[in-house]
Amino acid sequence: MNIRYFAWVRERVGVEEEAIDLPGGVKTVADLISHLKSLDENHAAAFEEEDAIRVALDQVHVENDADLAGAREVAFFPPMTGG
Repeated sequence: MNIRYFAWVRERVGVEEEAIDLPGGVKTVADLISHLKSLDENHAAAFEEEDAIRVALDQVHVENDADLAGAREVAFFPPMTGG
């Protein structure tokens, strides 16, 4: 699965995107976040404020309980503000 990071999430992880193989128990966005947090200190730091991060599956905004089945891309980003 292709994972993309934006803004301060990208800065904390240290990469713009990465391809990962999902372990069998990773079924939802919340599962994916837990898995990513376990990878290393950078990922743990990026996701320590889980509630402040928005997610999109294949460019469609979803909640953390969304099923990952069939998704090719997951994007993580902070809330957007406009002006």
